[in-house]
Formats: sequence, C-alpha cells, structure tokens
Amino acid sequence: MKIGIIGCGNISQQYLKNAPRFSHIELVACADIIEAAAAARAAEFGLRSVSVDALIQDPEIGLIINLTVPAVHAAVSLRILNAGKHVYSEKPLAIDLKDAQRILDCAREKGLRVGCAPDTILGDSHQLCRRILDSGAVGRVVSGTAFIMSRGPEGWHPNPFFFYEKGAGPLFDMGPYYIAALINFLGPVRSVCALTKTSFPERIAGSKEHFGKKIKVDVPTHYAGLLEFESGAQITCVMNWEVWKHGHAPIELYGSEGSLQMLSEAYLFGGPVKLFRRDAKEWEDQAAPERYPSGCRLVGVAEMVHAISENRPHICCGEMAYHVLEVMHAFEASAEKAKTALIKSRCEKPGLLPEDL
Repeated sequence: MKIGIIGCGNISQQYLKNAPRFSHIELVACADIIEAAAAARAAEFGLRSVSVDALIQDPEIGLIINLTVPAVHAAVSLRILNAGKHVYSEKPLAIDLKDAQRILDCAREKGLRVGCAPDTILGDSHQLCRRILDSGAVGRVVSGTAFIMSRGPEGWHPNPFFFYEKGAGPLFDMGPYYIAALINFLGPVRSVCALTKTSFPERIAGSKEHFGKKIKVDVPTHYAGLLEFESGAQITCVMNWEVWKHGHAPIELYGSEGSLQMLSEAYLFGGPVKLFRRDAKEWEDQAAPERYPSGCRLVGVAEMVHAISENRPHICCGEMAYHVLEVMHAFEASAEKAKTALIKSRCEKPGLLPEDL
C-alpha cells in the first residue's frame, strides 16, 4: 500500500527511516503547512514533497499518517477519511472526546480504518510481558505501579511550546504510552481517581532554536491517579514533569503468583523484563526477541496495513485510542470534581502481534 505523511516535524524522521523494514508498505510523499519542512524531509528520504491538499487528494495513496500537532489531529484525520483514505494518527487521537468520536463515526460510515499511536505496545518488551501474563506465571494481577517522571522536554526539544498547551503536558504527551501498555496487559479501565497540580507556571526553553525563551504552562505537570481495571487490578499511575531523578521501575505488576517488572520506559519498544515467581528467591531475567529496536515508529502502520490485507482487526485501533483518551480526560475530571470518574467506553484487550509480520 502506498502511504503519505502529513506533518514533517521532529517525529516524522523516525517514521521515515523505518520504512525500508516493511516490504508491504511504500512511503511515497510528504506534506506540511511549512513547505520547507516537507521539502527537507522529501530530500532526505527520497520522497515527493507536495501540498497538504494534493497529498489528501492523491488517488494512489491508500493511507495517510497524521503527524501534525495535537490541536489539529481531529481536523486533519477527518479530512483524510472524507477523502476516502485510511488514517493512522500520532497520539492522542484528538484533544476532545467529541472530536475523537466524530473520527470513529466517519470511518465507520465510510468503511475505512483508523489507527493511532502508540505502537510501542507491539515492541519486544511489551509483547514479552503480555505473553508472560497470558501464561499465568504472575497469576491474577491485583495491583501495580506505573511511573513516567522527568523535568519535561523544554530543555532539548526544538519546538517545546506545544508541550505545555492544552492536549499535551505529561498526561496527553506521555500518558498514552503507559495507559496503552496497561490496557495491553490488563484490558480496559473501569474508573480513575486522581489529583493534579502545576508547580511551575513558566518554563525556560533550552534548545538552540529558542534558547532562553519563556514558555507559559497551561496544563498540569503532575498527575497522580489510581486506575481500576475491569479485571479488578488497581494500578497507581504517576505522570510528572517536575522530577530531577527517581528510582521507580516504569511498570511493575503484582499478582497472586508473582511479580513482573518492565524496566524500560513504556515509550520504548524493547528493554529488560524481570519475573519473580512466588517460590523463588530472586528476580529472573526474561529474554525478549529483538524484532524492533527502540524508536522503530511505523510498526503500528505496518501491522495495520497487514491487517487490512488479511481483513482482520488491527491492534493499534481507533477504539483503543478513544478509550485511552477517555482515561486521560478522567484524570482531569476526577481531580477537578474530587471524585472517582467512571469510564464509559470499552475496548477489546489488544491481540498479540502476528509472528509473520
């Protein structure tokens, strides 16, 4: 299938450099509202640089990857669907739940597919953890923790301003990786009870492009919540851009028969995994196959196209992305109202990555 990209910013490079890994997809063109950005990416990777309108209307392209900023994810994805093409969007699917639902409804009406990052749940360490959990080695998961904490991206990112606008922050920018990982392991979320705060109303850009400029912070930069899953598991989740250093494992799950550690950040595709069995004395290192290196964006797109060709559901689907989005909104709703927020949507527990992809 021939594929195009809209949005030629920092993340597009990761998608484009991984395209040669997959023989069943062909990235042919890119576009950006900043024409120079599209031209530079096209020259770098041997693509056609075209306007956004031309890319959306190109009859040869069957799927478009939406790598625009979060504020316009919904508008761009709807334009792609209305042009009769499948869409795969960077996370989040949309900023607002109503817009996300419009995307799903439009795709359903037109018989098209919606895919959405993160596709890290298809990575080696994630898939290994999932297989361990499915094997029963940990037993019934009853509790656990998930931590993503740092000082934020303003010190290095070439365009850090949007990270502190509505639709970003540690919850909407990094939260999808951890929430999707937990859904992959445990299934859908039932409720969220959370607190949030913003400790610093301004940040200072550190990259050479905007060095020293002030960044207004319009979102919370600390989120702490308890996620209750339909399975009964209760997971403590903290997402924070106010921490210099911490010693928590990114994800730990505690079950009736043992414990499981994923020691790589959930935004990576691979890394160490440890299993502790109830009768053991030490953690056991678990060996994961090295199918995809860290930073191997495009796996979700490749799996989606593979699924379309086989007429089966794809893994990083719009329904799961909507569920992740509702869980994120529930963090803010719970904190604002000082009460537990119930999750209305449901999604299927994702399938395992096909071995033949």
